[in-house]
Amino acid sequence: MLIFNGFCKALLNSSAVMTPTKKIFTSLYFQVIVAIVIGILIGHFYPDTAVQLKPLGDGFIKLIKMLIGPVIFCTIVTGIAGMQDMKKVGSVGAKALIYFEVLTTIALGVGLLAINIIKPGKGMNIDASKLDTAALSNITATKQPTGFVEFPMNMIPTNIADAFAKGDLLQILVFSVLFGIAASKLGLKVQPVITFIKGFADILFAIIHTIMKLAPLGALGAMAFTIGKYGVGSLQSLAQLMGTFYLTCAFFIIGVLGSVMYFLKLNICKLLVYIKEELLIVLGTSSSESALPGLIEKMENVGCSKPVVGLVIPTGYSFNLDGTSIYLTMASVFIAQATNTEITLQHQVTLLLILMVTSKGAAGVTGSGFITLAATLPATGNIPVAGLALILGIDRFMSEARALTNIIGNAVATLVVSKWEKEIDMVQAKKFL
Repeated sequence: MLIFNGFCKALLNSSAVMTPTKKIFTSLYFQVIVAIVIGILIGHFYPDTAVQLKPLGDGFIKLIKMLIGPVIFCTIVTGIAGMQDMKKVGSVGAKALIYFEVLTTIALGVGLLAINIIKPGKGMNIDASKLDTAALSNITATKQPTGFVEFPMNMIPTNIADAFAKGDLLQILVFSVLFGIAASKLGLKVQPVITFIKGFADILFAIIHTIMKLAPLGALGAMAFTIGKYGVGSLQSLAQLMGTFYLTCAFFIIGVLGSVMYFLKLNICKLLVYIKEELLIVLGTSSSESALPGLIEKMENVGCSKPVVGLVIPTGYSFNLDGTSIYLTMASVFIAQATNTEITLQHQVTLLLILMVTSKGAAGVTGSGFITLAATLPATGNIPVAGLALILGIDRFMSEARALTNIIGNAVATLVVSKWEKEIDMVQAKKFL
């Protein structure tokens, strides 16, 4: 970080640098961009050194994840406690879940359509029985699809401390909602508690602002490791799948989410500019969780009410993973195509129905999409699980597109539910978007 600050100060001390340029060089998104570029160069030219920089990325993500549970708790509790009508909480939750289900189903369908049109795996003629599955043994042996009964049961924490210790967003969400409802019913009697939680939240966001200064180092370390570990050359053999996936995600963001924003009379491109810092952090770390606190703060600033933001964004990180949904259908059918596995329309409809369940509840962290895919394939019956070895090497590269699509999808979801509930200042929103 000292390198970046020194670099920026040197530029600012130059008489040739104008005021607008100063603002650019000292901005977080510029520093993250520089860090990503440096990370790529180190990974390409000094791969051994780059791999050793992995702790920088992991450390930054851990610092952010350390605060996510408490931030969600404080945001939800203060939001719900401020609601006069508890029916409003149920209304926001129900509308959010309806929107999530519709959009993730569309995302699954878009991924399925794209992979069937382009068919990047056709002609690879790979014998699944000869694939090296040693690296998959731990994943496929421990992860199983979550059923209709198991999933809601897992949302209930064994105890409160365990939920916060594990950082389980859904379990923290359940406890926070119950806490907020109880606090709202008790009213003035517990007002000192709510005041304390609000003050605690202010402290947490102040800590986050400090941690975010380390974002360039985190992005540099994560990107250097990715390139150093897998190499740019490792992308060539599977470039068509990656290209198809990135294009599909771009189409979903501009076409589908852009249409939703147009319906709200807002601009998707301006939204992307508005949350550019969060997007660059996600790009560098491959984790949408690293941008969660910042996204909460920005959606409140854009005019969405605090209670809606507090409910929609944390819930969306488990139920509204649009990028992960696209990835799951595309990766599943790609494996079938590459291994010459027959996959009929009936098989694909079955796959779609299974993924409508297993795609929910996956946290927005690096590798979660691959783990969910490993849990899903055994349930399809005909797609070889060994085929996961084909995409293991490039999964890290595709996780960036997944995470970016996920966070953009959750930003749009917050605007939709806020508008649906009439809990948004449209004058303020149009000022930014």
